[in-house]
Amino acid sequence: EFHQKWLQDAWNWLVSIGLDESLMSYDVHEGNKLAHYARACTDVAFRFPFGTQELLGVAARSDYDLRQHEAASSKSMEYRDDVTKNRFVPHVIEPSIGVDRLMLALLVSAYDQDEIGGEKRTVLRFHPSIAPIKAAVFPLVKNKPELLEKARSVYKTLQRRYNVFWDQSGAIGRRYRRMDEAGTPFCITVDFDTLEDNTVTVRERDSTEQIRMPISEVYKYLENKIEGYDDEEL
Repeated sequence: EFHQKWLQDAWNWLVSIGLDESLMSYDVHEGNKLAHYARACTDVAFRFPFGTQELLGVAARSDYDLRQHEAASSKSMEYRDDVTKNRFVPHVIEPSIGVDRLMLALLVSAYDQDEIGGEKRTVLRFHPSIAPIKAAVFPLVKNKPELLEKARSVYKTLQRRYNVFWDQSGAIGRRYRRMDEAGTPFCITVDFDTLEDNTVTVRERDSTEQIRMPISEVYKYLENKIEGYDDEEL
């Protein structure tokens, strides 16, 4: 029961950080594949471009480990349940994961090509919580000091919490594409309307949807999208 719970929790966690569930599968160890001390062992496998390989394993190692400690130390490893008064040697669940393979699986899951406005686009669809760059801040033009000042203010505020990228070079469309390729989930543009009403345009990477919102709401918006909660929930 606990082995299955650990396995399901591990699967759910992998999906929650952005792995493509259609590329994932279970590999149940049976017979000669099962270690002599294990009661059960199941791997979560991932289908990479070069073949399917183990990504994460969860083994139910029974009480073997603590029995070995008990024998070597001559000290009891028994646990006493204060409610039932029963004594027993706890069993061990051993999860294991390869960080390098996980990062590669994230890249494979995130990489995509689509078409926006008749142009092909390469995009990394990282989950916002995983994306190395959480947001980018763009002044609409780079030759207006008042725009640069306002954009820098937004950039510095967000930078206190998140890794944020500054880009003032080239057309907005080209800047969007650069951030799409880097997997940046949100781009924030400061334009001439910002100087009038203190609002900015927030553009979401996957849908390319653009939302206009007050600067005062941007931080909370990103916090909700990246970390999954609102201030009211704290």
